[in-house]
Amino acid sequence: MIHLQRLTQIRQLMEKEGVAAYIIPSSDPHISEYLPERYKCIAWASGFTGSAGTLVITADFAGLWTDARYFVQANEQLAGSGFELVKLKVQAAAEYAEWVGEHLVKGGKVAFDGNLASLAVAQTVKAILEPLGITVDGHVDLLSPIWKDRPELPRAKAFLLGEEKTGQSTASKIEDVRNALVKSRAEAHLISSLDDLAWVLNIRGQDVPCNPVVLGFVYISATEAILFIEPSKFERDAIDELNAAGVTINPYEEAFDFVKKLTVKSILIDPKRTCFSIYDDIPAAVRIIERINPSTGLKAVKNDVELNHIRETMIKDGVALTKFFKWLEEHVDTRALSEISIAEKLREFRAADVDFVDISFDTIAGYLDHGALPHYHATDFSNYQLKPQGLLLVDSGGQYLTGTTDITRIVSLGEITQEEKDDYTIVLKGTIEGSNAIYPKGSKGYQIDAITRRPIWATLRNYGHGTGHGVGFFLNVHEGPQVLNPTNVDVAIEEGMITSIEPGLYREGKHGIRIENLVRSKKLESSVFGDFMDFETLTICYIATDLVEKSLLDPVHIDWLNSYNQWVFDKLSPRLSESEKAWLKDKTGAI
Repeated sequence: MIHLQRLTQIRQLMEKEGVAAYIIPSSDPHISEYLPERYKCIAWASGFTGSAGTLVITADFAGLWTDARYFVQANEQLAGSGFELVKLKVQAAAEYAEWVGEHLVKGGKVAFDGNLASLAVAQTVKAILEPLGITVDGHVDLLSPIWKDRPELPRAKAFLLGEEKTGQSTASKIEDVRNALVKSRAEAHLISSLDDLAWVLNIRGQDVPCNPVVLGFVYISATEAILFIEPSKFERDAIDELNAAGVTINPYEEAFDFVKKLTVKSILIDPKRTCFSIYDDIPAAVRIIERINPSTGLKAVKNDVELNHIRETMIKDGVALTKFFKWLEEHVDTRALSEISIAEKLREFRAADVDFVDISFDTIAGYLDHGALPHYHATDFSNYQLKPQGLLLVDSGGQYLTGTTDITRIVSLGEITQEEKDDYTIVLKGTIEGSNAIYPKGSKGYQIDAITRRPIWATLRNYGHGTGHGVGFFLNVHEGPQVLNPTNVDVAIEEGMITSIEPGLYREGKHGIRIENLVRSKKLESSVFGDFMDFETLTICYIATDLVEKSLLDPVHIDWLNSYNQWVFDKLSPRLSESEKAWLKDKTGAI
C-alpha cells in the first residue's frame, strides 16, 4: 500500500537524521483549519482526511491522535497504512507529546516542521519533553524530499470586497488594528491567519476549499502596511486600490526573510495562529508580545451593513433548503438517492443564487447510524443509499458574497421509532433554550453552553462536542474568538457576534440528532442589576414537527417552535412557487 511505503521512507530519513520521533500536525504556515492541497500532509502520509489530527512516527510505532468526531473515519482510512488510531481523551489536547515522553529515552530527538506547527503547539511539546532530557527540533522537514509530486501553492485570482458589503474600508480597519497595537504597547504586528488577513484588507479568494481566503501575511506598524502575497493574484485596479489604502504588496515568499530582518523594538503575534518557524526567525532583540490578533475580536463583531446582508443571505439560503427538502421528500421513494448525491443536489439548489460562491464546508449528510458521527463525510466506500425509513441528518452551509451560512436539520424519511422522536424532541428543547437565553453582559461561552444543555442533561443525555462556534461574514465558517463550550471561560459574548447553537445527541450504531441555527447576540435591556443580552435568530429554515413528541415540551417550547416556523413561512413564501409555498405551509403548521 502506498501509505505503508511512504511511512517506510519517512523512517529511513528519520534514521539518517537521528530523529527518534517525528510529529506531523494538521496545519500550514498560517495554522489553518482547512488546508491547501500542498499542506494536506496527514492525508498524504497516512490516508486520513479528517480536518483535525496529529501523526507521530517512531521506529516501531506510527499513530494518529484524533478526537471522537473522527474515530470511525480514522479506523476505515488507516487500514493497511501502518498507522494506528489513538483516541484523544480531550479534543485538541497534545496528548501525543505525553505519549512520546513516556516512550522515548533521555537524549532522544523529537522533530517537526516548524512551518506546520503553531507557536502554541511547539511551546507545549517543548514544555513536556525538554524537562525529560529529550531534544526538540522544530526545523526538520522530512516530507518534501520524498513527496515528489507535491502540489504547488494555489495561484487562483483574488478580489476585493467593496465597502458596500463590508461596511468598513480597508484603511479604517488598518487604523483600528494600529490603535489596538498602541494599547498593547507593540510597535508592529504580523498577521499569519488567512481569515484575519482577509478581513483587515477586505480581500477574498479561493486558495482554500470552502473558505474564501488567500495565502499571505500582513505586517502592520504605525507607518507601514505590507501584504506578502503572490502579486499575480490581483488585477491592476485591485493593486491600485490597496496602494491607495496605504498597503504595499510584496511577494509571498519574502515574508519569511522579512521577519529575520526586523528592527522594531516589539511585535505582536498570535501564538495560536502563527507558525513556530516565523516566531523562531524573529531577531532576539525584538520583544515578542504573544496575544490574540486584534483583528480576531474586531471581525467577530458584525456591523449593521454586514448584518443586513446576512439577513438577506439567510432568506436566499432558506429558499434553497426549502426546495431541497421538498425535492428530497418527493424522490426518496425512488431509492435512487444516496448521501453523496443529495449533498451534490443541495449544492445545486444553493448555486442557483447569483451571489453563491461555494459551500462553506463539506456537507454532512448522515443517514441512519452515520448521523451519529458528528463530522461524518460520505465516501464511495461508506455511501448509504436512502430508503423511505429512518432519520437523515443534513449539516451544510453556503458561502455567498453577502454572508456565510451553517445549518443542521433532521428529517424523517419514514417509520420512525419512539426513541428517535424522544431524542429529537430533547435536542430541540436544547436548541430552543439556547436561542431563548437571556444573560448578563459579559457572559462567557461556557454559560450559554450550560443553558443549552440543561434540558438534555435533565434526561441524563449529553453530547461530546461544543454547543456553538463563531461564523464569519463571507469568511470562515468556524471563526473565533467566541465559542460556546464548557472550556470557554475567557471570551465574553459581545453584541453583534454571530454564533451557532447546535446541541446534539448521538446513539452509536443507531442515529444522530443535531438541530442548528445561527444567532446574533444583541443588547436586551438594562436594570438595576446591570445590562442584559439575548439572541436574534438568523437562520430561516423550517424545523420538522412530525418528529416532535409534544408531551416532552413545555408551553414555552411549543410557542417558540410555532412562532419560529410561522416566521420561516412568512419570510420565504414570497420567493417560492405555489407548489413550494403549499408544501412549506404544511411543514410549518402549528403543533
